[in-house]
Amino acid sequence: MSDQGDRELIARIAKKDATAVQALFTSHQTRIFRFIMRLVRNEAIAEELCNEVFLEVWRKAGTYKGQSAVTTWLLSIARNKAISQLRKRAESELDETKAAQVPDGQDTPDVEYAKQNKAEIMRSCIDQLSPAHKEIIDLVYYQEKAVNEVSEILDIPPATVKTRMFYARKQLTESFRAAGIERGWP
Repeated sequence: MSDQGDRELIARIAKKDATAVQALFTSHQTRIFRFIMRLVRNEAIAEELCNEVFLEVWRKAGTYKGQSAVTTWLLSIARNKAISQLRKRAESELDETKAAQVPDGQDTPDVEYAKQNKAEIMRSCIDQLSPAHKEIIDLVYYQEKAVNEVSEILDIPPATVKTRMFYARKQLTESFRAAGIERGWP
C-alpha cells in the first residue's frame, strides 16, 4: 500500500474505524513482526509486541501528524516496544534465522531459492556486527528506510546514521569477501 493510502487509514483509525486498523495490520504486520523478531529473538514475544504496536496505533492515531511516512512511525513504535521488552530481560541478540523463516510473498520461487543458498552465510556475517550496526543494516536494507527516517526511528543525528552505515558496510564487505560471497542478491 502507498504511504498516501496508509495516511488515509491512519485518519480513519483516528475516527475509530476498526476496518482501517485491520487493513493497516494486514498491510504491515509481517514487516513489523520481522523487525521486532530481529530485535527480541523470541517468536511469541515478537507476536505480542507486534499486536501491541497496532493497539498503540489504535489508541494514538489522532497524534500522528504526518511528518514522517507511516511505516517510519510504525517502526519507531515497534522499536520502542522491543527496547522496552529487551530491558526487561537479559538476552538481547538478534535471531535472523527465525525472522527469515517468516514468508513475505514478495519474491518469486526462483529468487527465494537463490537467496537461501547465501542466507545462512550472510546472516552469520551480519551477526558479527555490533548491535548498533545490525540495527542500522536492518532498517536500511530490510526495512528500506532512508537516512532521515532511520535517524528519526533511532533518535540519533543523521550524520551518526551515515557513519554507522559506512562502518557496517565496510565490515560486511570484508566478512562477505572472506566467506566467498560477492555483493548483492542472489
